[in-house]
Amino acid sequence: MIGVTEKLAKTNALLANLCARYERARDAVNLVAVSKKQPVAAIREVVAAGQFDIGENYVAEALQKQQALADERIRWHFIGALQSNKTRAVAENFDVVHTVDRLRIAERLSAQRPHYARPLDVFIQVNIDAEASKSGISPAELGELAAAIADLPKLRLAGLMCLPKQATELAAQREPFRKLARLARNLHEERGMELGELSMGMSGDLEAAIAEGTTCVRIGTAVFGPRPGASA
Repeated sequence: MIGVTEKLAKTNALLANLCARYERARDAVNLVAVSKKQPVAAIREVVAAGQFDIGENYVAEALQKQQALADERIRWHFIGALQSNKTRAVAENFDVVHTVDRLRIAERLSAQRPHYARPLDVFIQVNIDAEASKSGISPAELGELAAAIADLPKLRLAGLMCLPKQATELAAQREPFRKLARLARNLHEERGMELGELSMGMSGDLEAAIAEGTTCVRIGTAVFGPRPGASA
């Protein structure tokens, strides 16, 4: 059975190959290893192998892991849906939030970020395919939200994030990522905002994301293997 360290190495090799194929620098694409439902021991193993960016979906689970891993040098990413009653815990314990889609959430994160901590890096989640079942701001409302977040004192607006519809063909996978990248360019051209990061791409659409300029990919099973207790 292939261990976590070997899976991580294979994932990094795949990223390197895809970056070379699309003439991207490997260090321009950051890997966030998604450890939802994975044991602390597995996280320790990937950290020992040099993977310091770790993503979690659930606040309570993440806080337990952070306590157990307090001795490790980890950059914690929150990648799940964020409710108002969870913002303080996220503001106090995470380094990056990928799922901000409302000004009220952003305002709470800024107000609750500890005074001694550096500004919290945040991505605005865009509902790029207008799916009723998914969170995210609409493209039409993005500019106003981005401008408001950029003025908050304890946040740094890093970029945009999306979770597109599932598709199997590469061309179909690339289209929503192309739209998100275009939105980031529009914010620069129309409002002078420098959003240098795009959080887009997971295991199933990794190639499409790299082709369209992602700077952050979120990968779980390919790094850690199936979640314990998950059905085959």
